[in-house]
Amino acid sequence: MGIENMQDHQFGHIRFICGENRGRYPFCNSLYVEGARLIIDPACNGKKLLQIKESDGVEMVWLSHWHEDHFTYLNLFDDCPLWISERDIPPLTDIDVLLDWYGIDSASHRTYWKKAIVENFNYRPRQTAHFLKDGEIIHMDPVTVEVVATPGHTPGHLAFFFREEELLFTGDYDLTSFGPWYGDLHSSIEETIASIRRLRDIPAKIWITGHDNGSFTANPEILWKQYENIIFVRENKLLDFLKHPRTLDEIVSAWLIYGKPREPLAFFEFGERALVKKHLQYLAKQDKILFEDNLYRRH
Repeated sequence: MGIENMQDHQFGHIRFICGENRGRYPFCNSLYVEGARLIIDPACNGKKLLQIKESDGVEMVWLSHWHEDHFTYLNLFDDCPLWISERDIPPLTDIDVLLDWYGIDSASHRTYWKKAIVENFNYRPRQTAHFLKDGEIIHMDPVTVEVVATPGHTPGHLAFFFREEELLFTGDYDLTSFGPWYGDLHSSIEETIASIRRLRDIPAKIWITGHDNGSFTANPEILWKQYENIIFVRENKLLDFLKHPRTLDEIVSAWLIYGKPREPLAFFEFGERALVKKHLQYLAKQDKILFEDNLYRRH
């Protein structure tokens, strides 16, 4: 597959900065664009980012989307302009909006998440930003980058295609074995599928993901197909479980997504419930299931 080792690597003017713990949550992989002095998704490693700021300089920060594991060290660059999709700016302006966008309505879960977002991810509200638009071509000597809207994961998720290096940064369409996340209030399974297919068709020669494996120098076509197929594997598990009518709590308690109970529940049970609810909505739209008398059943 041509997977690079999990270490920092240079691709022309683009520096891949490997995140802590192999770029797994709560960290991510970041990019630094030399010449443009641009950091994308500053959540890899605080010491690395400080070193880059002091030695190379940082003049702007881009976010692929609003999630906390991609803005962790944004506070190191308070003096730099922030660039993001306009559709993803609201959660960065107010922490209660952020929690609302995750769909967290349990009081105890909101308390857990609010504390974590502030203390572990250094959340500081940002009221202003520059907005990146789909199809926009940005010339930043010595690179040219095309902005690629990839909604589904979040409504304003962006990928970036660097033309000279033929390098595609896919953000949180990360090709991991867990599969795609589309559990937020404004996430969409339909848009996730469309975005995966759009990214798969971009004529890149290098692929950088926000998490885990990180960089690929051979076409990860098989991984794209496997990644998308996880959506349908989850759907089939759910349909099989609904051979008998079930309540939402019964479905969540089956742990069809994560496979088994995991702690902390405020994180994993929330994630299980969020993804299951998206699948239930998706299946209902397709008339594959019904919701009657507080029970979900196959059509």
